[in-house]
Amino acid sequence: MVNFPEILTTSRFYVELKLDGGDDRVDAVFMECGGLETTTEVISIVEVTPQKWGKKGNSRGKIVRTKIPGNASYGDLVLKRGLTLSTVMWDWLASVQEGNWDEQRRDGSLTLYNQGGDGQFRFDFFRAWPTRYHLNDLNVQGSAYEIETVELAVEGLKRIKLN
Repeated sequence: MVNFPEILTTSRFYVELKLDGGDDRVDAVFMECGGLETTTEVISIVEVTPQKWGKKGNSRGKIVRTKIPGNASYGDLVLKRGLTLSTVMWDWLASVQEGNWDEQRRDGSLTLYNQGGDGQFRFDFFRAWPTRYHLNDLNVQGSAYEIETVELAVEGLKRIKLN
């Protein structure tokens, strides 16, 4: 019998955010996370070889095109949760906006859990800082939760299996 890994669903899990330098075991818990992506730039190299080619073999310099990997880039993490009393994210953004951005770059991790609450894997991110904070429109007539959105620029991302 083949032992298939559990497929994590898009519901019934949460994302923990832990930042280097944070005082708490968990700095924030989010219910939605987007932007977990990496892209590697493609560099196309064109060379002309000295070999002979062609129908009669009298043409010189065959063109060879090779693609190699270039720089990796990472998407900005977009984290969403119901508004809480915690000001950790707001204070972090405020410090960056006050000009302390270099000191505020943080490594951190996002841990994903299965439906049973067991940690399955985490994404470690590197040199992150908040670029955007958004609170949805406030409406006293609605019954929905107020949603807080924080966007983080990251310079590196690594997936770590926990089990």
